[in-house]
Amino acid sequence: MITGKNYIGEELSATGNVTYKTIDPEANSENEFTFYEATKEEVNQAAEKASEAFEVYKIKSSKEKAEFLEAIASEIEALGEELTNIYSKESALPEGRAKGECARTSSQLRSFSEMLKEGSWVETIISKAEGKPDIRRMLTPLGPIAVFGASNFPFAFSTAGGDTASALAAGCSVIVKSHPLHAGTGEMVSRAILKAAKKTGMPDGVFSNLNSSGIEVGQWLVKHPKIKAVGFTGSIKAGTALCKLAAERKEPIPVYAEMGSVNPVVILPSALKNKAEEWAEKYAASITAGTGQFCTNPGLILGIKGEGFDRFIKVLGESVEKIDPTCMLHPNIKKQFETSVSELLSQKGFTKVGASSKKIKKNYAHQQVVAVDGEVFLKNKIFHKEVFGPFSVVVKCHDKKQLTEIIRNLEGQLTGTILNSEEKELQDFAETIDALKSRVGRIIFNGVPTGVEVCAAMTHGGPFPATSDSKFTSVGLTAVKRWVRPVSYQDWPNSILPKELKNENPLGILRNINGKITKDGL
Repeated sequence: MITGKNYIGEELSATGNVTYKTIDPEANSENEFTFYEATKEEVNQAAEKASEAFEVYKIKSSKEKAEFLEAIASEIEALGEELTNIYSKESALPEGRAKGECARTSSQLRSFSEMLKEGSWVETIISKAEGKPDIRRMLTPLGPIAVFGASNFPFAFSTAGGDTASALAAGCSVIVKSHPLHAGTGEMVSRAILKAAKKTGMPDGVFSNLNSSGIEVGQWLVKHPKIKAVGFTGSIKAGTALCKLAAERKEPIPVYAEMGSVNPVVILPSALKNKAEEWAEKYAASITAGTGQFCTNPGLILGIKGEGFDRFIKVLGESVEKIDPTCMLHPNIKKQFETSVSELLSQKGFTKVGASSKKIKKNYAHQQVVAVDGEVFLKNKIFHKEVFGPFSVVVKCHDKKQLTEIIRNLEGQLTGTILNSEEKELQDFAETIDALKSRVGRIIFNGVPTGVEVCAAMTHGGPFPATSDSKFTSVGLTAVKRWVRPVSYQDWPNSILPKELKNENPLGILRNINGKITKDGL
């Protein structure tokens, strides 16, 4: 049952008079549930509770935290079709996507649980030598974290998504600012988290969920002195606004924002000799997957003029036109998509590659691909901008030099892709590849950027404006490093040290002792 209320820790609260409803984009109608936007007082209550809970939660053992994360995964899975049904009603995303994303969310939680049980993630370093101070260093949690849910991933990047899972794994309490597009999904997942917290003996306030249809709740959260860091996935405009707010606080705090990306794809000439048609069909599918509403959507395709590239462009356009349009996440997102496309199509110097002309329902989107010459792209920054939806720009470069120049002029991106079929050619384009590597967080070879594997080696981040801090990832086990800081203990008695730093290594974790990685004790 959806109540529409805020979760202030375990307590349901609805003291405000601002209400809103979510939209079923497929039906183009309001869903039946009414949600109560959190008041400033409710934000304060959640922050105070989170701060009190943090003092208890941070000293819970790794085993206890791991059990909590595993319980969250199980409680989410137990919601079954009831959860996936509301997910689809609020997002227009199909059942298969709902189940896949739910599985990914549970898998993330269990991955962090395994990380906690293994224990070496705290990066223990011990420097102990005769006649010198005994210095021991480890990572420790920051404090209460504010997490902003994403519009396009109601599970994996929202209430119990990667930001929340990694923050809880780090030992931080979490307050989620629920995304208004899928507030019902957020409430159900919140209930699962709190049920798991109670089952595993976690403190009241370790997790809260606040509703909001505007920007005030998010602003109050970021400015609240009890909040120590922020996780955000969304637009460049909103992400940079939060960074500014956080920097202007009396005590500035970090905002880890994942924002915009066009995910450039560089097609080297050899890739088109025998596979131009195959790559064109794959990229038509990638551009339109999820109605183009992935942060890793290939919004920019670059190649050098020639017969092979012409063939690729022709088949790409034909393939895009054949694909049936699909529904966007919300009427406002559809409107933003149309505005962005209109702005780009009002520019001079492009040619149409392919566009759907099929009859569509109210919130569906016509996918489009256009092409420009390299000179036009270099001169007009409008063609560089991300269009959130099924849209891509193909850039026809004159030669390798211009291709490299264009890449060097791009803003920071989440991903960059190289398509190639001859190894020798990679050496010839080494400068181009190096330029691409300097602009992205993940560089892909012979694939499509859509799809992010959740694993320890994944970097889902990149130079600004892809993220606010390119040193960190929002996907994978190292995402936990956003919510911790190093602390060094000097000359402390062994009996008082945290278990991770004790001489005897009671947790049996890998530690760096005088430059040697070992599980041995001292």
